[in-house]
Amino acid sequence: MYSFIGDYQAKIDPKGRFVLPSSFKKQLEGDVDGRFVIKKDIFEKCLVLYPMAEWERQVRMIRRKLNPYNRQHSQFIRNFYRGTAEVEMDASNRLLIPKRLQELVDIQLEVVIAGQDTKIEIWAKELYDAFEFDEFEFADMAESLLGGEPAPEPQEEDEEHEEDQQVEESGA
Repeated sequence: MYSFIGDYQAKIDPKGRFVLPSSFKKQLEGDVDGRFVIKKDIFEKCLVLYPMAEWERQVRMIRRKLNPYNRQHSQFIRNFYRGTAEVEMDASNRLLIPKRLQELVDIQLEVVIAGQDTKIEIWAKELYDAFEFDEFEFADMAESLLGGEPAPEPQEEDEEHEEDQQVEESGA
């Protein structure tokens, strides 16, 4: 399981590639084959980069909750996959951001690569720098979201796989 933290500035080369920060690369060693899924974020004007194992976990979660024969669910699925591409890290630890995705989020020459626990956000530097959140508003949000009941213990990887098997065996 990953826990990507920190934000790093990177330059986009003329082909649309950036170098994955070494601290993120270290977390991935021995765990992935260099394949990722990159997509437009649902809520913000940025891209989200998922290691393939995390992407597959996200897809399993969506499949458990949605019925493709329900019109609203089908629309969500279509929009969830829109602006999605599989990318592979090259020998120089570079990842290609497809041109169409760069255009969706106004990426030019510089980006900020921001760890967000199990995923990585990729922002146009100008947009990331302009995104300010008042520290008092953040403190209020933390209290509102986390100040009540104690947070449940995170599930271990094995428990997640057991749940996936139970869902598959029940035919859901």
